Amino acid sequence: MLEAMKVLIVEDDPNVLLGCEQALQLEGIQTEGVGSAEKARRLVSVNFPGVVVSDIRLPGIDGMELLRQLLTLDADLPVVLITGHGDVSLAVQAMKSGAHDFIEKPFAPDYLVEVVRRALEKRKLVLEVRDLREKLNNRQSIESRILGNSPAIEKVRRLIVDLGNSAADVLIQGETGAGKELAARCLHDASARRTGNFVAINCGALPETLFESEIFGHEAGAFTGAGKRRVGKVEHASGGTLFLDEIESMPMVMQIKMLRVLQERTLERLGSNTPVPIDCRVVAATKVDLRDLVDRGQFRADLYYRLNVATLPLPPLRERREDTPLLFEHFSMLAAARHHRESPPADADRMRCLMAYDWPGNVRELRNVADRCVLGIESNFPPFGTPTPAGPRPLAETVETFERSLIADALRRNEGSLARTSEDLQLAKTTLHDKIRKYNLSGDDTR
Repeated sequence: MLEAMKVLIVEDDPNVLLGCEQALQLEGIQTEGVGSAEKARRLVSVNFPGVVVSDIRLPGIDGMELLRQLLTLDADLPVVLITGHGDVSLAVQAMKSGAHDFIEKPFAPDYLVEVVRRALEKRKLVLEVRDLREKLNNRQSIESRILGNSPAIEKVRRLIVDLGNSAADVLIQGETGAGKELAARCLHDASARRTGNFVAINCGALPETLFESEIFGHEAGAFTGAGKRRVGKVEHASGGTLFLDEIESMPMVMQIKMLRVLQERTLERLGSNTPVPIDCRVVAATKVDLRDLVDRGQFRADLYYRLNVATLPLPPLRERREDTPLLFEHFSMLAAARHHRESPPADADRMRCLMAYDWPGNVRELRNVADRCVLGIESNFPPFGTPTPAGPRPLAETVETFERSLIADALRRNEGSLARTSEDLQLAKTTLHDKIRKYNLSGDDTR
């Protein structure tokens, strides 16, 4: 939004700088003024939310060189140059070099405001297009990694895209095998920190005696066997994402130290009193209700509220049964390539059994079953010959879930063609169209 954007004014004459800032501020435009190109250069980065207005004649680096450096950094950044009376040749050269516009001294405040407003509108449009393009790219990437056509999983993908490029810490909630680490990696890849490290810590797998050293690092001689300095996982994640899996398993004494690190964004290695600054996004995951643990005194309330800035709930597979055939087919193809075997042929009875099973191990369990089917060692459905753990579901709900899955799968196989899907399912087009609307199938399935 224009209200959130600003104008960086570079002018070594304090009186001219003050006049420019006042003229723009009176029109509700946010400004920041500096007296040299060197200071201005430190304040501008790619996707700078605003425009630059600079005098050409400056001490040190002049306005023309600043223009060159800024456009090398971001070719779409509007730079308006202020020229002295008679510097027409410089103004022409500036426009040829890529300046958005130039203003000749002396100038009226209204003219400055008019030129700046046009530049801000252009910058706003450029940034909106960049943001949209990045979201579309992230969405395409996420859809190829988090598979499914159900409304539940579509909501997960939307949340990841929305939260991905924010700075907010995220708490992922989901049962064992629901894909919490995959969701965390997608959040990392959808963020501006994607070039940094993604560091995963399983809080339930580290022995308590090694916990502090592994997470915070240590100096040489900090304890017996510490022969050299070790950078901890939190420090290694600086500039990237720190993923705390099974956060509910973190020992209480370590929760206190982790809270301090997350609040102050500094840490001290074991054996050192020197604070080390860290800059990482924290994504935590839990398979239990942390709020319940807080109420029972088994998890610190202050750490819970520090982690729970944004929540990403992952649905269990039993709540998106219509995704089971697609996931099984995907995992079977991966297993066939990995084991150099043929993928099992489509089998309606098998799919019905897979969809009727409640999958207590969720997607991870389904992937294991797909592997066993490819290897030819899985013959019982439901898997392991066990009954469905939950109680019976209403017949109408089971039928509708299965029908929705069959239609979504047929649409995908036929690349969204209603005509071919209708023929494939031996269903009238009008009836198929009604069912597509009834089951709220995504636009990608009906193109």
